[in-house]
Amino acid sequence: MESMLDETVEPGSQGDPAVSLSDVQVRPEEIKEQLTEEDLDRRVDIYLTETETIWMLDMPSVVASVESEDAGRILERNKIYVDICKNRPGNDRFAEKMMQTINGAAKNKEVQCDKIVMEDKGVVVTSWDLYDSFNVSEIEPASKGEATNGKSSMSHTTKKHDQTASVTSARGNITSVTTLESAALARTHKKEENRLEAILTSEKFQQDLFFMERVLMENIFQPKLAAYRQFPVLIDPSVTSDNAGTVVAVKEAKQEEHDKGKKDKEEQKEALIDPSIPSDLNKPVEETVPPSLEQLWSYTCDLTQGLNVSSMAWNKVNPDLLAVGYGAFDFKEQKKGLACCWSLKNPMWPERIFQCEHGVTALDFSMASPNLLAVGTYSGTITIHNVQSSTTTAILNSRDSSESHTGPVWQLKWLEQDGNTAEDDKRERLISVSADGRLTKWLVQKELDCTDLMKIKRAGSEKKNLPREKERKSVVLISRQAAGMCFDFHPKDTNFYLAGTEEGLIHKCSCSYDQQFLETYKGHKGPVYKVAWNPFSTDMFLSCSADWSIKLWHQNSQTPILTFSSTTTVVHDIMWSPKSVFIFAAVNESRVEIWDLSVSILDPMITHSGNPEVKFTSVLFAKNTDCLLVGDSRGEVSVFELQNLAASSSTKHLGRLKMSLTPNPSGVAQSP
Repeated sequence: MESMLDETVEPGSQGDPAVSLSDVQVRPEEIKEQLTEEDLDRRVDIYLTETETIWMLDMPSVVASVESEDAGRILERNKIYVDICKNRPGNDRFAEKMMQTINGAAKNKEVQCDKIVMEDKGVVVTSWDLYDSFNVSEIEPASKGEATNGKSSMSHTTKKHDQTASVTSARGNITSVTTLESAALARTHKKEENRLEAILTSEKFQQDLFFMERVLMENIFQPKLAAYRQFPVLIDPSVTSDNAGTVVAVKEAKQEEHDKGKKDKEEQKEALIDPSIPSDLNKPVEETVPPSLEQLWSYTCDLTQGLNVSSMAWNKVNPDLLAVGYGAFDFKEQKKGLACCWSLKNPMWPERIFQCEHGVTALDFSMASPNLLAVGTYSGTITIHNVQSSTTTAILNSRDSSESHTGPVWQLKWLEQDGNTAEDDKRERLISVSADGRLTKWLVQKELDCTDLMKIKRAGSEKKNLPREKERKSVVLISRQAAGMCFDFHPKDTNFYLAGTEEGLIHKCSCSYDQQFLETYKGHKGPVYKVAWNPFSTDMFLSCSADWSIKLWHQNSQTPILTFSSTTTVVHDIMWSPKSVFIFAAVNESRVEIWDLSVSILDPMITHSGNPEVKFTSVLFAKNTDCLLVGDSRGEVSVFELQNLAASSSTKHLGRLKMSLTPNPSGVAQSP
């Protein structure tokens, strides 16, 4: 605002443009007392100016035009303010309004207690209640008083009776109050029990217990889990756990013994060195530590005690999740079965427990949906469970299908077929083999639908009649179907597979033919319990049988190349090593064996015998680590660490294995 004394000039004025307001207002000498006519007729210039504006209520506008000069600056400030409001949690530029004052605004806090309820309680006491209470409480003092004071007046007796009545009435009131207090205490105790039960059954408490259990398991099994992961074992000096201390002490003792023996052998070799022999020929041979099996822990609990471990399977996505089936192989000893999911984070209790009406004989995890677990039972039923769900009810059951198996399901496997197949056929299928002679393909949809890949027929007898012997009558077979025991699809071409039977025969089949076999391999004298293709040399496969033998086959030869028979017990399971073309594991009823064909074809490289009363039933190599899992008839799954096992390179020695084991024209395999 300009002041009143500022000079103003009127445009078009004939006078002096520099005339100021002060000149107009303050010129007393020019004012005359009397004006003449000339003065009245003379022209006078009057200048009007605006006085200072006085604002009574100043309210600046918060709205600006978008065409104004400050529009861009205002929009930028508004954008910055919006960004600050969005990012104000944890932002250094944001502060609460109360923090900018010296003293915070006072707040009133009102507290309201529960309503105090007052009740009037009364008790009705009859005359016989008074009489009974008096006799019970005063019988002994009354008898003593009668013995000492045998004589009393009639008036005294009446007075005493009145006093007794009043005392009895008071005691009756006390008794009623005591009863009410005990009832109140009982109600309080019941409420406390209900509150504790609600806490114990709450989901938050169960989750806290679950995490605490995991922490305790990690502390207890830390050295063994580190050995399983092939990590260095780190022990806290302040920890005095017997478990950890025992493992460390044993390892230190073995290491000291090994170092001492190695030092003694080196001294002996140095003493035998001849200076006259060249240094290249005089170089001592290095000693290697023999491979061995060291047990780390066992998956077992009270629920699995006394049950037979029938099958094991790893989850396809989580290598720490193991599914174990429990059942009995003998028809006379059938019990209810279990399917348990064990986690490496808790070796003492399974994560999921699925109760089955009959013994579990086979199971496997899906590849496309790793949360689905297929379980086969001794009754021929196949169920599908969702391990992610906390419920134990099966989501699918083959009992609803009219084509369900009528015999025990001995093996299950999820398979995704490839090759020149339609898109519908490339979906993952569940393959099963049963004692009813059917090898079946199941399609998992809203319900289980199945089609038979092969109906295994019995092989006819090839015995010929001797001279002068009458013609044999044809033997009438009770069933033309041969019981299927196992199968394995080719690792490269899933259109071909092997099927082992109870007759001791192994059939090579194709998914394109369901009536005839491509090849039949004869060599076993008992039921074939397992067949397994070599994952590296896909022309070779192994088989084990109840005839105490393990046989190595080439798919182009109908007779076995090698036969391994180290004991006189039934061989239940075999499995190739996932890291070496030469190594495989086998379990018979008495011991666990690790074979290395690059070392010896006569004796196993590692043997481990168990309790004579316990029979080994299944074997499984661990994923991503040098460990072996072995199941037995006691319901335990033992985890062993393969120590000092130098696995041969699969690509380096693959040609050597094929050359050494390929049958030559004479029909004899070459020694590796």
